[in-house]
Amino acid sequence: MAILAIQEVEALVGLQTFSNENDRGRLTSAAVKAVLRLTDAWGTSNAEGSALLGVSLSTWDRMKAGTWEGTLSQDQLTRASALIGLFKGLHLLFANDMADRWPKLENKAPVFDRMSPVDAMIEGGIPRMLETRQYIDALRGGL
Repeated sequence: MAILAIQEVEALVGLQTFSNENDRGRLTSAAVKAVLRLTDAWGTSNAEGSALLGVSLSTWDRMKAGTWEGTLSQDQLTRASALIGLFKGLHLLFANDMADRWPKLENKAPVFDRMSPVDAMIEGGIPRMLETRQYIDALRGGL
């Protein structure tokens, strides 16, 4: 009996992972479009948007122009996933424009230390992004 490689097993059972290059390639376009839309809705600057996604400012500019043809890394897809989940959670929590204003407002919750969630996520990277998403999920009763 032959031992299958992890990627072969994932392909057989249909598991999607951010470590799989084929999955990353398939997910990249939709993830980039979603992050561009949500950062626009949040009113972030180009520097903030690029920092949130973990790309250079020149790459961010190419993404916005639609000329970037790369593939997001595992970390960048994790960032995108956290941001997309946060966006969705905010729109489930708030019934008005607060969902799009909240990420840029100063927040007194301990996870944000009087910074805006956007600034806190830029400073804290992926761990803070995941904490922010969990915070919103908990507020709306999703945990």
